[in-house]
Order: sequence, then C-alpha cells, then structure tokens
Amino acid sequence: MRSGLLPWGLLLLLIFLSPAPVKVERDRDVFCGACRALMDEVEYDVMKARQKKGVRVKSYRIRPDGTQERTKIPLAQSEAFLTEVLETVCERMNDYKLEEDSETSARTFKRFAPRKGDKIYKEFKRFYFYSDAYRPLKFACETIIEEYEDEIFSLIAQEADHLADKLCSEKSDLCDASSTSHTEL
Repeated sequence: MRSGLLPWGLLLLLIFLSPAPVKVERDRDVFCGACRALMDEVEYDVMKARQKKGVRVKSYRIRPDGTQERTKIPLAQSEAFLTEVLETVCERMNDYKLEEDSETSARTFKRFAPRKGDKIYKEFKRFYFYSDAYRPLKFACETIIEEYEDEIFSLIAQEADHLADKLCSEKSDLCDASSTSHTEL
C-alpha cells in the first residue's frame, strides 16, 4: 500500500516545486504602434492593388460533370495577395521611428521613409538606414500577424474603413479606444 502512494507523492512534490508559468509583459506602446503601422502598410498595399483593378481566379470545386466552377475576386481581396503582403510587411517597420513627446512622455511611431512610389524614393534609397531600434517593432508586428491573421483577412474582405482602429482597438485591444491616431504616418 505504501508503494502505491510513492508515485502520487512524487507527482505532488513536482507540481509544487515546478516554477510558475512566466507571463511576459508586452510594451503597450510598442504593440499599439506596431499594430497601427502594420495596418497602415496593409491598407496602403490594398489601396494600390485596388487601383490596379486586377483580379484573381479562385476555384471552389469541381462540378459533377468534371468542370470547375470559377469565381473572379478582386486582387486586393485574394488570399494569395494578402498572404504575400503579410509575409513582407514587417520588414517595413524599419521605415518607422519612435518619438517621445517631451510634455506628455507619450511614445508614438512615425513613418520617416518615403514609400516606393514617392518622388523622393530613389534619392532616399541611396542612403542606408539600419538600427536595432526597430527590432521590437518588427517583433511586435510579426506577433500581431501570428495572432490576428484571420481578423486581418476578415477586415479586408469586408472592405472595412479605418483598419487600424478596427484591429488595434476593437478586435485586439492592443490600443486604447481613445487613441484613434496613435501612429502618425
């Protein structure tokens, strides 16, 4: 009878001696800024794709007679396009810089680099900017995509306005609802 209690005693001892799960505290300013920057970049790419008016053919199923039912969907709403955007968007976090308001100490991320279509882009790309300062923003961007990819796809499919507010404040609670324009771009 005593030998049957030994495994249970060891199990209880292990449970009490094991370290508690570690909860990593997220920097709210960084995650809010990353969310807003991410959604601004996605919204920009979607807007550019809508201007091109391209379409992708999406196959749903094969009919009993062997033919495929095909549906055309706008390029900006295609899963292939959105997946490609989400795979590369976090690299652009290097185009943002952290600014701290001297009066309120509020930290915001602002885009300092021109976009690819801007007139000054070619001149700007002659200079090389790199800093480890953007790494937390890039990490937060990747984490947000990992956690909220389905919500991002859904918002774009619904053609929602104010994507950053919808994802960052309403869906994920990464930003306060009162901070509607936390990231200035």
